[in-house]
Amino acid sequence: MDASLQASTQGSTVEEWTRALAESTGAPGGGAGTGVMLAVAASLTSMVAGYTDREDGCDEVGAIRARAQALRREALALADDDAAASQAFGAAFRLDPGPERDRTVHAASLDAAASSAVLGERAAGSIDDLAWLAAHGNPALVADVVVAFGALRAAIAGARANVSFDLASLRSAGRTLEEIREEHPDLWSTVTRLDDALARIDALAAEIDHRAAPTDAV
Repeated sequence: MDASLQASTQGSTVEEWTRALAESTGAPGGGAGTGVMLAVAASLTSMVAGYTDREDGCDEVGAIRARAQALRREALALADDDAAASQAFGAAFRLDPGPERDRTVHAASLDAAASSAVLGERAAGSIDDLAWLAAHGNPALVADVVVAFGALRAAIAGARANVSFDLASLRSAGRTLEEIREEHPDLWSTVTRLDDALARIDALAAEIDHRAAPTDAV
């Protein structure tokens, strides 16, 4: 097996994993990169929470940090899951045309879409914690919050694109877009939910940009 296919977020250095990502194998690919971006966002959320004082016995900061640390671990595992789904997805399309290929493409497309949807939903679910830190976190780390928003946005945008693409790939198995929407309403609606999450991140980031970059030209 190609060494790039053996790379994982759990057992590879950053250099090894990104070298595997740079190969034309698709495993890891953009979906796995989405998971790593979510892990970066979660890591920065944890860091900022750790630098934020707890006031009046408030446990919110501690809870945010615990959730972020758990999300970091989950995001890396999901990145590896997506790499495996991506490998199966590519293999399905290399099969010879016929009923077996259609069935395999259908299953692989759904698995890939579901993997990306989980990543996107986890990312969207972490917006509240980062929004809290944007408003109440240590002001000295506001630039780190902005970077976290950027990584989180990249994760959500990546998940949205992959869910949409993977669902559309079902057309290769003989489905129309209307049939796909009716057969998989939850996955289909994920795209809209992630659009809403992107809009929210953009609004939150804009609200603190003047604090993070006060030297920007006006």
